[in-house]
Amino acid sequence: MEIKEIENLANLCRIDLSQEEKEQLSKDMESILGFIDQIQTVDIDKEKKVAGDLRNVMREDEKPHESGKFTDSILSEAPKKENGYFKVKKIL
Repeated sequence: MEIKEIENLANLCRIDLSQEEKEQLSKDMESILGFIDQIQTVDIDKEKKVAGDLRNVMREDEKPHESGKFTDSILSEAPKKENGYFKVKKIL
């Protein structure tokens, strides 16, 4: 990557860079881009991954228990409650 391109990127990012920083960034970017190029040459089609036969196993959509069955035991743990609901600080 050339210094001109580093200056353009710095301008787009609205940052000031010294000449030393531009040169160091140029070297760093060359290293990063070389690594990316190396990653792109990897052949990922050698081994196909196959998912198992089970997918999206879910329970039947039915009522698991009667409504209100556990309300009293849950509310007994609350520090404050009112008319069958948790009482909390006003948020808005």
